[in-house]
Amino acid sequence: MRIVTGEEMREFDRMTIEELGIPGVVLMEHAGLRSALEIAELVKSPGRMLIIAGKGNNGGDGFVIHRWLERWGYDCTTLLLASRNEIQGDAKVNLDILYNLDAEVVEVHTEGELREFWNGIGQYSWIIDGILGTGIKGEVRGLSYVAIELVNQSSQRVAAIDLPSGLDVLKGKPLGATVRADLTITFGLPKVGLLLYPGRSYVGDLKVVDIGIPEKVVHQANIRRFWMNRELCKQLLPERPDEGHKGTFGRVVVLAGSIGMTGAAALTAEAALRSGAGLVTLGIPASLNQIMEAKLTEVMTRPLPEANGQLAVTGIEEIRRLVANADVVAFGPGLGQSDGLEHLAQTLIRELSVPLVIDADGLNNLSQPVLNDLKNREALTILTPHPGEMAHLLGLSVAEIQEDRVGLAERFAREYGVVLVLKGVPTLTVFPDGQIYFNSTGNQGMATGGTGDVLTGIISGLLAQYEDPLSVAAGVYLHGLSGDLIAEMDNPRSLIAGDLLEGLAMAFNQLDRKMGDDRKDEKTITPSLG
Repeated sequence: MRIVTGEEMREFDRMTIEELGIPGVVLMEHAGLRSALEIAELVKSPGRMLIIAGKGNNGGDGFVIHRWLERWGYDCTTLLLASRNEIQGDAKVNLDILYNLDAEVVEVHTEGELREFWNGIGQYSWIIDGILGTGIKGEVRGLSYVAIELVNQSSQRVAAIDLPSGLDVLKGKPLGATVRADLTITFGLPKVGLLLYPGRSYVGDLKVVDIGIPEKVVHQANIRRFWMNRELCKQLLPERPDEGHKGTFGRVVVLAGSIGMTGAAALTAEAALRSGAGLVTLGIPASLNQIMEAKLTEVMTRPLPEANGQLAVTGIEEIRRLVANADVVAFGPGLGQSDGLEHLAQTLIRELSVPLVIDADGLNNLSQPVLNDLKNREALTILTPHPGEMAHLLGLSVAEIQEDRVGLAERFAREYGVVLVLKGVPTLTVFPDGQIYFNSTGNQGMATGGTGDVLTGIISGLLAQYEDPLSVAAGVYLHGLSGDLIAEMDNPRSLIAGDLLEGLAMAFNQLDRKMGDDRKDEKTITPSLG
């Protein structure tokens, strides 16, 4: 499923209407009908419904919803935040139909009239938000602002049409006042701002409904943002050959660990094995080798020269020999920071001819000159920063990163020629050609130390097997799915990184199920055709 901006969706509407000849009033009818079906499916027992409509097409969608719900036995009132003569175009057509049907439409023009109407809000069980759409510019003001504040203060459940009114549909920011919805029914395709925090916290359950925009229109636009779900992940990870052997499934070398940080190295190495890599070797400071040999049975270990409990620059020749036969190298978890490690990072970036996954302290050892070397790599480079590490790479604050996660990630991946996995909710996997995968799995229990090390191992293990850059995005999905399945078995508060290793087998089992199984594995978007 593709993900669009509000501007892109409006262009789809225009092309459908002007170039293909499908009238806008037909799209509005589909949008309203599909929304009404979703609401009726949720609200089984007909009750009183309040539709709040603004002047634009979202209000028009609300007029259609009113008509259909009333036909099915629901008692509806439309609260119009304007005069009837201010409504134009397709919305006017549908408002006129309501008047022709003698439907209950109440016009309010002032804050006083709105507040007077609101004194009777207790008679309604649901509020349907059609106040503002994707075309909003700047802060919410006037009667719309008051209406949104009243909706949020009420105890009624709220369904938003296309998006919660007052939400910046590109960056997911509230524009002064934003409706907090229990359900958002969005049209055609999910919008970027509905998937990014803080916007996601205003959306509630998100349903995507088909309103009749032809596939031809969407494909012509060449949208490069995708929702990474089970179906797509399954496509990216084909079945492994029965006749395969450990050499078939790839060799991973992990360079990780220092005194006090052996757990990071162990989690990464074991995750690479658990994700299906044939052979995994962990290169660690020599003094840690005995510890890791006891901790890791299936992972091979290689003691390397060290200084102050960290990998030493004097061991570069040994490291060159170690990585010579690797299919993928993971670098960074628990390494610590030093001039020698920065030099080691630069050496790997300049010399390795296989995919290189850089995480944690690997990222912290990337100075600007070392970053610039990334541009010249021919082999795949994957960087997996959390917002703090991304802030270090760009010389920005974490707040600045969170303000424009998608835009900054796109520009960084393109400038440095890397695959960037920007952790967060949702985690973004961004490719230098502009492809972006928004991840659909994961939960708050995964906000604990070590889960990023597991992700590095999963990505490395999948790359060793499939040699497909898109397996990076699949790895992010499986990592989150593992956490979700563990959280289903126990309280997510108690989840620790090591649990994800156990969850991986369940995640692969779920991925291998036949499509169409009723069990849900994506919580945020439930595609629906009504």
